Amino acid sequence: MSTAERADPRPTMRDVAREAGVSKALVSIVFRGSPGASEESRRRVFAAADRLGYRPNRTASMLALRRTRQLGVVADLHNWIHAEIVDAIIADAEQDHYQIVLTPWTARHSEERAIEAAVEFRCEALVLVGSELDGEAVRALLDGTPVISVGRTLGIPEADVVRCSDRAGTGLVVDHLVESGHRRIAHIDGGSGVISGERRAGFEESMRRHGLLDRATIVGGGLVEEGGRRGAQELLRTGPLPTAVVAFNDSCAVGAIEEFDAAGVRVPDDLSITGYDDSALARLRRIDLTSVRQDVDQLGRWAVSAAVERLDHGRTEAREAVLVPQLIVRGSSMPLR
Repeated sequence: MSTAERADPRPTMRDVAREAGVSKALVSIVFRGSPGASEESRRRVFAAADRLGYRPNRTASMLALRRTRQLGVVADLHNWIHAEIVDAIIADAEQDHYQIVLTPWTARHSEERAIEAAVEFRCEALVLVGSELDGEAVRALLDGTPVISVGRTLGIPEADVVRCSDRAGTGLVVDHLVESGHRRIAHIDGGSGVISGERRAGFEESMRRHGLLDRATIVGGGLVEEGGRRGAQELLRTGPLPTAVVAFNDSCAVGAIEEFDAAGVRVPDDLSITGYDDSALARLRRIDLTSVRQDVDQLGRWAVSAAVERLDHGRTEAREAVLVPQLIVRGSSMPLR
């Protein structure tokens, strides 16, 4: 035997992954005995380990097998509907004897860092509420941890998804405004995110269906009140004003209402406006905002159920549920006079 052969180190988990043709994260899942690997993958990993003579560190393995029964929830701290969904998730998780670790993201604390924090807390699964990240970026951060996306698809086949149809919800709003006599309708969008894109597409499709696409206007907005203000400013600057505005969400709508009011444009007397999410903000009497309702209790219940199915019952195939939104008509939209 040569000196080089005698100096060869013992095989590592990375060697096993290479031999089995799988990721290191998947090998880690198999040796921890965690959900997330198919029987075929487990057989391949153990066979590769036998061929290489790999033996996992027993102390590390025993530590890894101690379940935390923690679900990580990653959400936008300043988003009204995210807060309501998180509240529903906490209530349902308690019934299944899981604790919630909330790692929020903000303008100064990125979603990537929030996900990394949840993984560091040894959460057994992650629930991402309204994620703005690309699916591949999420996959790289999770290192094999099961993920449930609330609000949008992630584009990665292993993720569970529960969402409302954003295109259908925006279509409900446009139908309502057209039936109320409005023809010149504008949309203040939510920016470049996936959910914003779906609602923008729903607005365009609905206006086209009514033969009104040439009378539609789309302006840039955002996720919060400031985005609504910017959108309203652009509509005021470019004129003539539409008779109705479809805002990306409730916060965006409230910002637009404030800007229109400052310019002497009264809602709903001079202009109708709608939001999306039917958050607590929309239900305030002084706001009284027509909005699209997402069933937050059902969203939260489905997300927790999906996590429990993976962690306690060994489900490995991905699931998706698309819920039907509901239009809630209030005083911010009126028939055209």
